[in-house]
Amino acid sequence: MSLWRIAWRSIQRRGLASTLTALSMALGVTLVVAVLLIHGLVERSFRNNSSLGYNVIVGFPGGSLQLVLNSVYYLSKPIENIRYDQYEEFLSIEESAAYRQEIRSDEPPLERDGRFHMLKKFAIPLCLGDYFGRFRLVGTTCQMFEDFEYDPEEHRKYTFSEGRNFKTYSEEHGYFECIAGSTVAREHNLKLGQKVSARHGDPEGDLHDEHPFTIVGILAPSGTPNDRAVFVNIEGFYLMDGHAEPIDEDSEPTASLEETSTSITGASGRSDSDSASVNPLADVSLEYRPLPFRQRRVTAVLVRTVNALVTPRLESVIDEDPTMQAALPIGEIFSLFEVIVRPVQKVLLAITVLICIVSGVSILVSIYNSMSERRHEIAVMRALGASRAVVMQVVLWESVILSLGGGIIGWLAGHGLIGLLGPLIEERTGVLVSPFDLTPRLEIMIEILKVELGMPSEFVLIPGLIILAILVGFWPALTAYRTDVAKALNSSP
Repeated sequence: MSLWRIAWRSIQRRGLASTLTALSMALGVTLVVAVLLIHGLVERSFRNNSSLGYNVIVGFPGGSLQLVLNSVYYLSKPIENIRYDQYEEFLSIEESAAYRQEIRSDEPPLERDGRFHMLKKFAIPLCLGDYFGRFRLVGTTCQMFEDFEYDPEEHRKYTFSEGRNFKTYSEEHGYFECIAGSTVAREHNLKLGQKVSARHGDPEGDLHDEHPFTIVGILAPSGTPNDRAVFVNIEGFYLMDGHAEPIDEDSEPTASLEETSTSITGASGRSDSDSASVNPLADVSLEYRPLPFRQRRVTAVLVRTVNALVTPRLESVIDEDPTMQAALPIGEIFSLFEVIVRPVQKVLLAITVLICIVSGVSILVSIYNSMSERRHEIAVMRALGASRAVVMQVVLWESVILSLGGGIIGWLAGHGLIGLLGPLIEERTGVLVSPFDLTPRLEIMIEILKVELGMPSEFVLIPGLIILAILVGFWPALTAYRTDVAKALNSSP
């Protein structure tokens, strides 16, 4: 009979103990696979979110990281807002006139081209401060979802799972159209045509129910922070109560009667008498006029420069203005990655090493503890002519079978688990995963190992784990090798 069959018979005789030992190995490998794939997901999700489609964020002076967290990830609260005319420095006379015509404003366009209009491919304003549930409400222009590529390298644009982009002015809904991110729509079970109202300044703040927004589109999952936001027409955002900047009558003595009336009646642009005459059952969204431009504020401006060469110059010129700052989001995100994500990867690596050690020790303990029960069996084998080397090889084969079998089962279980969770992961993060994914990829592994912060590939770590478990089998094998045959036979019952 071959040695491995003898080892297999020995494993079968100790069925429960052997099963638990192999299960320990399988769970260890499953956790290793999960840790490695989590590492790959973090890397890929980070790459998705770091390719923003714009390279400069303009906002109020303060921390650059806070501006990026607020404008890109919608995490922090806005520092302060900048004036609307500072955003218009990125527009030409033609762009300004076209927008005023589109929103049906009777205010005159810019008298000159903006200082920075020649330096930008696009400039998209953001207005923040309100919430829909726990999610941010973002006022912006329809340009955000038209030609804007959030991943220029892959030419990926925002798409709609349902509906369409909102319009600057709609004959049906006026200025009050909005788009729901995929995560928001899923958690709140939002549907097209449904009306939503925001809360002012806080998830528990006052409800803006004076003019709700109509959902005209639901974004497809993109794996970006925009999945977790509700985007409203910026014109409707300005018309919500409390969003109009008060007019300083001392500094603006020539304000028109119409503009003064607007500031008195609030952001709605309608007088109390107008409100009283409207049928409460009718859609009143068409009764509002655009907010005067000097009463507007912008939280941030997302800018894509014409090329990378002008970016440093644009940043320095903007930073010279004490009321503005320019942040380079990619640099801030990479800094954030180094400060927060890299240490987490180190922790994951430490956990993986501990898993390897615990799995190896479990096999060692299981086989070693069985040695005291098997001394008589080993003595009989020796008495029948088996050499010390043969006895040692049988014990080593047991370690190989348990390690290799448990390792294969664990590897398959880990990838099978990822396959089952793949649709959920893709829905939540936008990262497509498959049970056949082997992460991190070899080129990522090499790049990370150069800076000594990364994790080995599963093709390195999992075989290493199995080899470790086999190596620890040498101790009980050595114990079997040293068994005193006479003493073992005499001590047996």
